[in-house]
Amino acid sequence: MKVKNIIIFSIISSLLLVSLIAIWKILSTLQGIKLNSLNIQIIFFIGFFITLLNTMISNKVNLIIRFLIFASIFIYIDGFLIQSLPVWYNIGNFLIIYLYFVKIEKYNNNFFVNEHSTQTIIFDFLTLFGIVLFSFVILFPFYMMLVTSFKTQIALLVNPLDFSINFGQDLKDLFKSYFVIFKSYKFGKYILTSTIVSLGTVFITLLFAIPAAYAIARLNFFGKTFLSTSILIIYMFPAIVLVIPLYTVFSQLGLRNSISGLLIVYTATTLPVAIYMLQGYFKSIPKELEEAAILDKLSWFGIIIKIILPLSIPAISSVALYVFMIAWNEFLFSLMFLDNPNSFTLSRAIQYLSGDAETPRQYLMAGSVIVTLPVLFIFVYFEKYLVSGLTAGSVKG
Repeated sequence: MKVKNIIIFSIISSLLLVSLIAIWKILSTLQGIKLNSLNIQIIFFIGFFITLLNTMISNKVNLIIRFLIFASIFIYIDGFLIQSLPVWYNIGNFLIIYLYFVKIEKYNNNFFVNEHSTQTIIFDFLTLFGIVLFSFVILFPFYMMLVTSFKTQIALLVNPLDFSINFGQDLKDLFKSYFVIFKSYKFGKYILTSTIVSLGTVFITLLFAIPAAYAIARLNFFGKTFLSTSILIIYMFPAIVLVIPLYTVFSQLGLRNSISGLLIVYTATTLPVAIYMLQGYFKSIPKELEEAAILDKLSWFGIIIKIILPLSIPAISSVALYVFMIAWNEFLFSLMFLDNPNSFTLSRAIQYLSGDAETPRQYLMAGSVIVTLPVLFIFVYFEKYLVSGLTAGSVKG
């Protein structure tokens, strides 16, 4: 049983190594390397041999020594013997082998004595396969977008499939596309408009969602059950169905091409889900805290301000982040309601520029990077609040 588990582990882990090396080879071809083939079969057999041998001697030889020996063997065969490849490619292979060894180090001889070791290996590596595939599919388009933004018009015309970055040029030429879109295409104004709309949507949504969610979570009134269960009914209707009547109403009220019009629409679309998320969290807060506050003659407004809000920072932060991302990335309503370039949001500005055949592609990619980076940084920074806010209300008490 132990030998069978080791063989299964070597096969599964070798497939992971093959996927990592194959992705690295694909990325390397975009940097100008000409590969004869991916050599999937050879990489698999090398990985199988290295993994099997590493498992057998894991308790006898130091990890660093094992890693250096096996990494040298792999790099010599893949980077020199089969086809002579640049040093930077082999450095990438070296780092991949290192990460691979760090991952498989815990699977030693003692691990395979466990009766359920095979199931653990399968689930563990299936998770890794999913992460690798998801990362490649999601990050690769962003990589292409980022690299294209650093290109010149001549470079794109000469070789559109070259996704390498020329670091030999000075910084002014490297970031030329970003200077141009801020100076010639007024992206600073679009960023300001999107920021005002997004932050305004967050503020108005929370202003209405917090008391509404608290009322549903704590107060008893007619229709409470129906309201709490049907609050998301608006999401049953596609946004495109709502656009046409809203367009007519906004045109008659003079709310088109205005920030106030977008704030109304965005708040209406984000408020239901904000109430739904917050009410679950408010229900998890012990009622005893509020009963003690009532005995101290604290009003309902005071209870919300002094007790509920401080205890609900994770949930409120996650809702604010969620609403901000929706408002920042929203496109359909901004496309329908904004016709004047002076009132465009970032997403609407990108679409407006892409419709112009004279706008160079590198400028569009630079604008797309600017749209993506703020949300990416905010999400990475506030990710802990998002996770805790989404899960804290799942258990009552």
